[in-house]
Amino acid sequence: MRGFKMLRVLAFLLFATPVVAADISGRASVVDGDTIEISGERIRLNGVDAPESRQTCTDAVGREYRCGKDAAFALDEFLAASRPTICVALGKDRYKRVIADCQRADGASVNSWLVANGWALDWVKYSKGRYASEQLSAKADRLGIWRGEFQLPCEFRAKGGKAKC
Repeated sequence: MRGFKMLRVLAFLLFATPVVAADISGRASVVDGDTIEISGERIRLNGVDAPESRQTCTDAVGREYRCGKDAAFALDEFLAASRPTICVALGKDRYKRVIADCQRADGASVNSWLVANGWALDWVKYSKGRYASEQLSAKADRLGIWRGEFQLPCEFRAKGGKAKC
């Protein structure tokens, strides 16, 4: 009887504990400005929020452009400059994507680069302000989406409503 109880406890621990790989590395393909895929695993970059692929923004003179697409293309170019991409998994989100901090082979932080170049925002709700200085610099230098007007990506996802970002 005692052996059976121990077996049940071990089975519970084995199957009830969420398993998240410590590292995921390989050639990353860009899904959108804050999501990549490596070896079939979708990875949501931790603490940043980029415009959605279909999202538009306006530039300094008021012309509309596809900022979400531009953010994704910029990320793709950045990742292509130093492969592989290495991600440290922190957990999973409600869509079963791995949440991770990622870097290129040369050690450059992907998450930080996106914010520093104005292609994503410091999502304080998750980053706790980790990328605040990068965002201030990008905003001051009018980089990426900061060159004009834009809707917060989390508000855009909420169909234009005021989301609690």
